[in-house]
Amino acid sequence: MSVLTWTQDPPLLGVPMSERLRRVRASHHGMWNYVTYRDAIALLDLDPDAIYPHGGTRLDPSAWVDLGWLTCFCGPPASALEAMRSAATAESLNQYTPDLIEPLRDAAATAFGRARDERFEVVGTEGAQAAIALALMASVDPGDEVIVSDPGYFHIPSAVLATGGVPVAVPIGPATAFRLDPDDVRRAITPRTRAICIVDPVNPYGSVQTRDELAALAELADRHGALLIHDVTHAPLALDTDTPFLSLPAMELTGNAVAALSVSHCYGMAGARIGFLGGPAGFVRGCLQLKAALTRLNTNLVSQHGALAALADRDYLASAQRTIVANLAHLEQTLAGVPGARLAVRPKRGLACAVDVSGTGASAQELMVALFARRVAVYPGDGLGDNAAANTIRLNLSRPDPRAMEHLRDVLAEAVAEAASGRWRVAVVSLLGRKGTERARRLAEQIKERACGHREESL
Repeated sequence: MSVLTWTQDPPLLGVPMSERLRRVRASHHGMWNYVTYRDAIALLDLDPDAIYPHGGTRLDPSAWVDLGWLTCFCGPPASALEAMRSAATAESLNQYTPDLIEPLRDAAATAFGRARDERFEVVGTEGAQAAIALALMASVDPGDEVIVSDPGYFHIPSAVLATGGVPVAVPIGPATAFRLDPDDVRRAITPRTRAICIVDPVNPYGSVQTRDELAALAELADRHGALLIHDVTHAPLALDTDTPFLSLPAMELTGNAVAALSVSHCYGMAGARIGFLGGPAGFVRGCLQLKAALTRLNTNLVSQHGALAALADRDYLASAQRTIVANLAHLEQTLAGVPGARLAVRPKRGLACAVDVSGTGASAQELMVALFARRVAVYPGDGLGDNAAANTIRLNLSRPDPRAMEHLRDVLAEAVAEAASGRWRVAVVSLLGRKGTERARRLAEQIKERACGHREESL
């Protein structure tokens, strides 16, 4: 059975457990503690082995419209596949490799917008998540605080917990133009603050921090001696060409900034597990020492050649951007016909958007199950944070086959009506109760209160 469908934690039978693991297991950000596909599979009484044969992790694209997982379905670039085929030799596989070959290190620096020199260096990691985790491990001690956005990339708070740190959530939403507000960050800083994580473009909204906001955050980092971690994973895909973008290292506003990037999302190469951490040379080399202590120095050499080809493939990015923009326009027309559902904000960069369903009478979790019953997979907002947890579903806009968005249009209104009717309410509330986290309990209460309010409005 696929790991994605594990439903119960087996007993540890006396095996010692670290405080870090206890905190991750208790957190609503910990794997399996937020509502995912496996929960919909269980509530709908589907066969996990049929959906994920041989323990795989991919929904069959001929049968399912997967708009939840964030990898660009336009990818990988054909050039990357060809480069990897050519690199799959005995010599490539029968060796321990460097973290990055030099041409790829240079290409990653270019992607960050800054040439390598004595003050700026790039090291290779297993995706952007590993880059962020290594930066946190290198800067955060147990009890230290790390400021994160809420919502935001859902693996960052659990990575903070795994270092022994304390995630401090700063809400983002309409009042902050769906971006991290420097004034809110300033109010959240304490003497224990060691890092500030900026997901930019914001996951799930696709909004982009302004230069003035980044400058203000850089000034805060310098004043308080905190590390800025700039996650720019979704930045290569520009949906609004009037919205400029630079990573913090490229802006050179502070020496206390690193940036993380990968080829997983925008280039559709999640399985390649290649990412990059760029920043002050001494610091990122220290991160590489930590990586060597944990998983060895190297990353997959065959994947490195694919990543090098992908970063050079401008035609691929242009084609993917056209697909995403077209799907976004299609979605906007679909939402116009579904009362109570709307874009939270129009995305500027990346491959995803957030749909606000607060006006439909259904929670995001109920709608997720109703859509899954119609073979449309989406992620509800509770995986991304507390703020808007019940109100938001995240959609991947990168499916190149027109059938995907057409099928969503065909079933969305029906799924909303079913979810708003309360068809899945008791099951979802019960499911949240079994999660066992404080946030799940609050979310369950919110869903029940919403149902009561919606009934009163209907009278």
